[in-house]
Amino acid sequence: MQLSGTKGIIMKNYTITVNGTAYDVTVDEVGAGAAPAAAPVKKAAPAPAAAPAAAPAAGGAAGSIRVEAGAAGKVFKLDTKVGDAVKKGDTVVTIEAMKMEIPVVAPQDGTVASIDVAVGDACEAGTLLATLK
Repeated sequence: MQLSGTKGIIMKNYTITVNGTAYDVTVDEVGAGAAPAAAPVKKAAPAPAAAPAAAPAAGGAAGSIRVEAGAAGKVFKLDTKVGDAVKKGDTVVTIEAMKMEIPVVAPQDGTVASIDVAVGDACEAGTLLATLK
């Protein structure tokens, strides 16, 4: 334990293990009557976008290139519509997970053949969101 330069604030160091990875953290303990110190808050990086595999989709009008959710969440926004041309890396659908917006991108150039979800739909990792042809 160490006393910081600010009166009334005590710094404590801990080691926390999460999923087998150890993290060293420092926690400020504010004493009675002392104002808490402002600390910058880092925003978590968004989860990587889905890397869907090309596989035949169910339904005659659907394309053969699957665009799948990379994480569980809720459909936040439909960034494309059926018939739109997309390039590899263009956002097709945006999902929301833990207050973060996660773009789900086209794995290759193509045309949107189907949108298989609606805004507000819950999805799991691997859920088919759209298809391309």
